[in-house]
Parts: sequence; C-alpha cells; structure tokens
Amino acid sequence: MPATPIAVVTGASSGIGAATARTLAAAGFRVVLTARRKDRIEALAAEITEAGHEATAYALDVTDRAAVDEFATAFRSLALLVNNAGGALGADPVATGDPADWRQMYETNVIGTLNVTQALLPALTVSGDGTIVILSSTAALSSYEGGGGYVAAKHGEHVLAETLRLEIVGTPVRVIEVAPGMVKTDEFATTRFRGDTEKAAKVYAGVDAPLTAEDVADTIGWAVTRPSHVNIDLLVVRPRAQASNTKVHRTL
Repeated sequence: MPATPIAVVTGASSGIGAATARTLAAAGFRVVLTARRKDRIEALAAEITEAGHEATAYALDVTDRAAVDEFATAFRSLALLVNNAGGALGADPVATGDPADWRQMYETNVIGTLNVTQALLPALTVSGDGTIVILSSTAALSSYEGGGGYVAAKHGEHVLAETLRLEIVGTPVRVIEVAPGMVKTDEFATTRFRGDTEKAAKVYAGVDAPLTAEDVADTIGWAVTRPSHVNIDLLVVRPRAQASNTKVHRTL
C-alpha cells in the first residue's frame, strides 16, 4: 500500500493556513502544521485528527534558519509544501513608512519562504512527485498606495517562485503560485493595523462577499491535486466585487 503523502503547511495557526490544512487533510494528505503559536496548531491538529484525518503540529518560526533546518531533518520524502506564512504591517506611504515594518515583512514573506523551501527541497525531490505552493498576493503583481512595504515583499516572493521554477525545471517538483486578492479573515487586516479593529473593518466595508480563507484553501486543494504533469504556474483569485487592487465595488 502506498504511503500517505505528507504536506507541510506554514502559518497554519489561523486564516488561509488553517483552512488549507483542513482541506488537504480531507483530500488524503497527512498534514504537518507549523506556526509560532503552538497552542493554535496543536488544537487544529487535534480537530483534524478527531475528524478522522492525519495531522501533527510543530512550533516553528520560518525566519529562524537553524530551527527550519532542524525541522527539515524529520523528512526523507515530502509530497507537498505550502508556503503560507507571511503578512502585512502598516499602510503608510513610502515617504513615512517604518523601515522596521518593511524589514519584518521581507523577513517573513520572502526569507521565511526561502528558508523553508531550501530546507525541504531535497525531500520534495526525493519523493519523485513534489509540489511547492507559494501563497503570494495580488500585491505581488501590482502596486497600490499605502502598500509599498507589503507590495515589495510580495513582489519578492513572486520572483522567488518564478525563478525557482526556471531553475528546477526537469526535476520532479512543481512550483505553484496562488495570488489571492481581497480575503476577509479574522487576523490579516487586524494585524496590519496593529489591533485597530475599526481600521480593519473599513478594508471590507460595503464589499459584497469578499473571499474567505476556505475559498483560497479550495483553490490550493484543486491546484495541488491536478495530474503530476500539470503545473498551475500562477493562479490569481479575487472576489467578484474586486476588479483590481484599487478597483473594488462597494455598497455604502
């Protein structure tokens, strides 16, 4: 009997990461949940296990290279890596943006993705049929005012995916980039505005049905379960009410 394929999901403590872990577990993967918040991923692993699927939790900061390398030693072979860990901080213009925010976003979104991808690429290759998913954003493809630091980081993540795909062509590993637009989750906007729930709510004000974490997870689940020879290079997913990063239909 073939072994159950293993999927690693970073940033699995909430939002898209948690929804993706549930989706992949239901699709037959043994999911390994990573995030800094150990209690969150342990609770999610218990939930998935109680539902009859396979899941384990591993507390991990993707920006800590030594910790990532230690984590990677657990895998001889790996079917799937979902690089979801990341996020945004602030919405200041370039002229007044905090360099510390820019640095943290770059470290988490780009260097974190680089760390985990480099550490797990050998196991993905050994599997003979590996897949890497990089969760970027529509911010990776076009800019908007007040988003300079996040846009710069996500552009970096997009180029990482694009370059890696060129460099490993001919190996048995796919590189898939999923770029969501407006997704309403419990934490993304609140974290961006440092707990200011009023500012966070304005992001989605008047928008009829922004995407949910489950919508994005469903998209990821579809992409990674295509036949092995099919590579979804880049998949942009937005709610119907959003035509671009700066064109959103609102009913106020």
